[in-house]
Amino acid sequence: MSLTTSEMQKLIATEVTHYAERSHARGVPGIVDVDAAVRAVTNQVAGYGALQPLLDDPEIEEIWINSPDRMFVAKNGTAERVDLDLGENEIQRIIERMLWQAGRRLDTSMPFVDASLPDGSRLHVVIPDISHRHWAVNIRKFSRSIRSLDDLVHRAALTRQSAEFLRMCVLAGLNVIVSGSTQAGKTTLLNALLSAGRRTERIVTVEETRELDIDADDLVSLQCRAPNLEGSGEVSLRRLISEALRMRPNRLVVGEVRGAESLDMLIALNSGLAGACSVHANSAREALSKLCALPLLAGGNVDGTFVGQTVSACVDVVVHCEINRAGVRRVREIATVIAGAASPDVELIFAIENGVLSPTGMVPSQLSKFERAGFDPVDVLNRATC
Repeated sequence: MSLTTSEMQKLIATEVTHYAERSHARGVPGIVDVDAAVRAVTNQVAGYGALQPLLDDPEIEEIWINSPDRMFVAKNGTAERVDLDLGENEIQRIIERMLWQAGRRLDTSMPFVDASLPDGSRLHVVIPDISHRHWAVNIRKFSRSIRSLDDLVHRAALTRQSAEFLRMCVLAGLNVIVSGSTQAGKTTLLNALLSAGRRTERIVTVEETRELDIDADDLVSLQCRAPNLEGSGEVSLRRLISEALRMRPNRLVVGEVRGAESLDMLIALNSGLAGACSVHANSAREALSKLCALPLLAGGNVDGTFVGQTVSACVDVVVHCEINRAGVRRVREIATVIAGAASPDVELIFAIENGVLSPTGMVPSQLSKFERAGFDPVDVLNRATC
C-alpha cells in the first residue's frame, strides 16, 4: 500500500514524537527540535534530502552542483555559493530518485539527461567521463508568482502600454517569437503572453523537456522521449510538431527552437495556424536571422530563399528580453517583422529609451490581422507612455 505525502508526514511526525517522549525515560539522545526533525526525516524519505529546503525556497531560481563541496544557487538573477557539503553517494541517490520519478535514465551509454520534476522544475545532469570527476547537476525552478502580463508590469519588466500591445497581438492571433539569452526570462514571458489569449482557444505545446506552465482551459502539453536501452522508442521534437497538427490546435507553441524542428514549425505557421516559440538570441533582429538559419539544418533540398520568404510571411512579432548584471529581467525590444521583404528584417515598435520601454513611432506591418480581430494597435501606440 502506498502512502500519500500527507499521510507519510503524519506517520513520521507520530514516530518522531514518540521517540522524543521515550528518549527521556530511556536515557538515549533526545531531539531538541521535533518539528525540524520531522522535516528532515520527511525530506529524506519523501523528498530530495538536503536539497529539499533549497527547492522549497521561493527566492531560489536555480540550483547547480559542480562537486560535493561546491554548490550554488541563483536568487533574483545573481549567483551565490551555498554552505552545504554533500557526499558523492548522497548526490547520486537524490538525482536517481528524481530521475525515477521523471521516468528518465542516466548511465554511461546516456551520460546526460533532461527531465521535468513533479513541481515543474527542470533537471539537467551530466556524469563522468563527460563531466570531470563529479556529477554536474542543474535544477532550474520556474516562478509561479508571474502568471500574466499584469504581473510583469508590476515587476517593471514591461510598461502598461507595451503589455496592452502584446495582449492585443495574442488576441489577434499574431505569431510571436520570444528571444533572449539564458536566464533572461523567456519561458516566464511566453507563459504570460499565452495566458492572455482567449479562454476558448485550444493550445498545444511541444517541448524537449516540459517547462511551460500556461494558464489556459484547453491545453495539451507534449514532451519528447529519449530512446530506450535498445535504441528505439525515441520521440523527437519534429515528430511532436507533426502530431500536434492533428490535435485541432488554435495555437501551436514550441517551447524552444534550436534545430531542424524550426522548419516544421515555420511550415505549420505558414498554413494559417497561430503560434509562438522561444529562441536564444542577442536581439530581435538576431532572433529573426537565427530563424532563417536553423531550418537549413534539416538538410535535403531546403533552400535559404524559401526559408527567408517563409519567415517574412509567417512571423509577426519578436519580443526580446534581457537580464542585466544586477539580475534584473525586462523586455528590451518589441519588433514587427517587415511583411513582404525579400530578406527578413524587423522594425522596432518598442525600445528602451532613457531606461524605459517606449514606443518608437513605428506601427506593426500586420495591421490587417488586428483589423480582422477588431483591434486598433495604433490607438494603443499613440497613448501617453505609462
